Amino acid sequence: MALHPDFPGSPHAILDPAIRWFPADEALRETSMDKLMPPLVSQLRRKVRVFRESGYVGTTRTSQSLLRWWFQEPHLQPQVEGTPVEFQYFFAQREALETIIYLYDVVGVKDKFDLMRFDSSGSVSASLFDESWRRFVVKMATGSGKTKVMSLALAWSFFRKLYEADSALARNFLVIAPNIIVLDRIYKDFQGLRIFFDDPVIPDNGFDGQNWRDDFQLTLHLQDEVRVTHRSGNIFLTNIHRVYAGEDIPPSPDDGNTMDYFLGKRPTGATTDSKVDLGMIVRDIDELMILNDEAHHIHDARLAWFQSIQDIHHRLLQKGGSLSLQLDVTATPKHNNGAIFVQTVADYPLVEAIWQNVVKHPVLPDAASRAKLCERQSSKYTEKYADYIDLGVIEWRKAYDEHQKLGKKAILFVMTDDTKNCDDVAAYLEGRYPELKGAVLVIHTKNNGEISEAATGKAKEELERLRKQANEIDTLASPYKVIVSVLMLKEGWDVRNVTTIVGLRAYSAKSNILPEQTLGRGLRKMYPGGVEEYVSVIGTDAFMEFVESIQAEGVVLERKAMGAGTQPKTPLVIEIDYANKQKNIDTLDIEIPVLSPRIYREYKHLSDLDIRTMTFQPVVYQQFSEEEQREIVFKDITTGEITHTTILDSAGMADYRSVIGYFTQAVMKELRLISGYDALYGKIKAFVREALFAQMVDLESPNTLRNLSELAATKTVIEVFKKAINALTVQTKGDAEIRDTIKLRQTRPFIVKDQGYLMPKKSVFNRVIGDSHFELEFASFLESCNDVVSFAKNYLAVHFKLDYVNVGGDIAHYYPDFLVKLSDSRIVVVETKGQEDLDVPLKMRRLRQWCEDINTIQADINYDFVYVDEVGFKQYAPKTFGDLFAGFREYK
Repeated sequence: MALHPDFPGSPHAILDPAIRWFPADEALRETSMDKLMPPLVSQLRRKVRVFRESGYVGTTRTSQSLLRWWFQEPHLQPQVEGTPVEFQYFFAQREALETIIYLYDVVGVKDKFDLMRFDSSGSVSASLFDESWRRFVVKMATGSGKTKVMSLALAWSFFRKLYEADSALARNFLVIAPNIIVLDRIYKDFQGLRIFFDDPVIPDNGFDGQNWRDDFQLTLHLQDEVRVTHRSGNIFLTNIHRVYAGEDIPPSPDDGNTMDYFLGKRPTGATTDSKVDLGMIVRDIDELMILNDEAHHIHDARLAWFQSIQDIHHRLLQKGGSLSLQLDVTATPKHNNGAIFVQTVADYPLVEAIWQNVVKHPVLPDAASRAKLCERQSSKYTEKYADYIDLGVIEWRKAYDEHQKLGKKAILFVMTDDTKNCDDVAAYLEGRYPELKGAVLVIHTKNNGEISEAATGKAKEELERLRKQANEIDTLASPYKVIVSVLMLKEGWDVRNVTTIVGLRAYSAKSNILPEQTLGRGLRKMYPGGVEEYVSVIGTDAFMEFVESIQAEGVVLERKAMGAGTQPKTPLVIEIDYANKQKNIDTLDIEIPVLSPRIYREYKHLSDLDIRTMTFQPVVYQQFSEEEQREIVFKDITTGEITHTTILDSAGMADYRSVIGYFTQAVMKELRLISGYDALYGKIKAFVREALFAQMVDLESPNTLRNLSELAATKTVIEVFKKAINALTVQTKGDAEIRDTIKLRQTRPFIVKDQGYLMPKKSVFNRVIGDSHFELEFASFLESCNDVVSFAKNYLAVHFKLDYVNVGGDIAHYYPDFLVKLSDSRIVVVETKGQEDLDVPLKMRRLRQWCEDINTIQADINYDFVYVDEVGFKQYAPKTFGDLFAGFREYK
């Protein structure tokens, strides 16, 4: 059940349905794959792939604009330090939205009968669907971004309803959380509509001719503060336990047959706060979409939660409408018997998320380590399980020390079987380990793993305390390093910093808890990016057998030696090697001056652009048929992929403004221009009308619009204006000055992917890694050179970079590969290359200029450079750095 050999490691890579994971041997892929997956998923993946590759043909203009904005437009996010980084949604998030929109817009799914058309198993029947309304379930591994999917789906529904009169979607949203802790987490994302603007959910004003940001007007109502002030534009965020009305709420006079038809027999239960009467909500609104986080709760038609959603739908039907859509997102959409929800339309399994480093890798003790553990004959819980608890602390300590170097706190999670033993373990940890005194947080849960919202005032205060601690435990400000819990927290306590889980109970099928939910508490990652992270799992034989059952889901459980004297299972930490007493850090340190930039962009007004001076090859103006004119497809100028499709309306009226706007935004995005849209729009409009085709053209003509969708026209417009703007704004200063100094010993610790590395003697760093095998070979060469005092890989964390003008005429930054210290007065910057690209000569020219500048400004240290190509290095095999410098000094 391993992953397909071609399965990509990047979570952003578009996944071919033919290589997705399925629960069987690879030899059965052709014959059994469709029947062993969620019944609707296999066929939907193939349909959505065609939908994606067509440029989303068949969907509405609003949906198409949003899909293109989310998944095809480049998005830069500012950073506290350094240049902005590109934000990109995971493919799992993209596929979920594409599937939802495909089903709604293209297929026109209204109910279960429409969904059944996609069954690949041959065993789906109408009786397996309890609901009579439109319901989609998205299965995504814990930590892979379910909240982002909810935010995108919400925005899509809002704009689809706002901009398109015939839409049956909604601008009111009921967002349901499974418990109070998840509610707080969602509220943090949704408060002030933060997630919609921190992430690129809402397009920029002007994108495809709409003022998206100005039009996104929503009010967030939290829990018992739900008050309908507008008939549309509401987000109702509530705990799932409030999703029913109490009997003490009087019916409204306009409720026809309220007791028998709408309210029915209402469930009741004691909670710390009053209940929310959703009947009161839907009396005042005519449209509603429901989004459920961790929605495996809402699966049984006998439960009050399901019945309340059904009541809302019936109430809307009574008013001539319906529940527009119920979207459930969960990592485990499974019934108590293990059967998956048939409504599942998208699936990103845990095995794929682990492979793509979206979540942590579970690690178990190897056989030798497990053989050292035993349950002692004792009536005292902590004496009986002392081996397991102590091993957990040892593993946690090792992880804690490593992560502490990076300003992170590792968390130990211990699971027990009842509240008495929970307290016993907490007392044992605090009494036996001095560093855990006052650092153990005890959580008493119900038997189903949920924190109870009891009615007593004392319990209410306890709940509020737990809520606060849940939000803070990952921070260094929180005193807690260990969580001890009865059973485990099924969801909500999604601590990112859990590095070790200790299970001290016998799990059984009767508990209705899945191993994915158990591991889920430790799967969320601590660090951004694709660095491998790990969660060590230790426990009794019964617990380990339970955890190992997750292998049926394709998860490969790594095993390693644990205990005293073993290495921690953490990401590789690169740091200054103070622990190595054989190193003299002062001698090995290298100092690099930071010069003022030589190249800068002078933001002149774009109205200074003169289309008459632009040099380019005019594009041939073609004549297209009426049918060809109706479908207008724009393709990416580098990849040739479809980025923008316009279907002319029934009147055949072409709107050139959206096309000129598309060109304008593309130029501004690539050059990272933050203003000047209006001026640039006018210049591009004039260029297209008067110059692009070497003749004056009619912009209102559908034929002109069709010509503009041709790759030659798109590429010419964008490239000509990028070149002209760079020529206008990119300037070079005649000199430079020293602004600061980089000392390698001041580099803060950072993590890297688990990969090959060198343990150097001549570097301030504890490890040297390479971006290629050649870099490791070269580092080994430097280590062996008698004429090298010290060297260092120029990691991004060092922050030594040079600005230069790249082959496209834009300002870019270049990080040389190595810094080599030959003496206190001589330092050489080394660039290594396996295969040369077009930018290499430009980088070398800039490095040469940097050396000349710094040597002119100061004379204490001489800075030089050398370029080393892999072919020449292996061919001539220099023995010393002096030989290398003499043979590779000049860049050819």
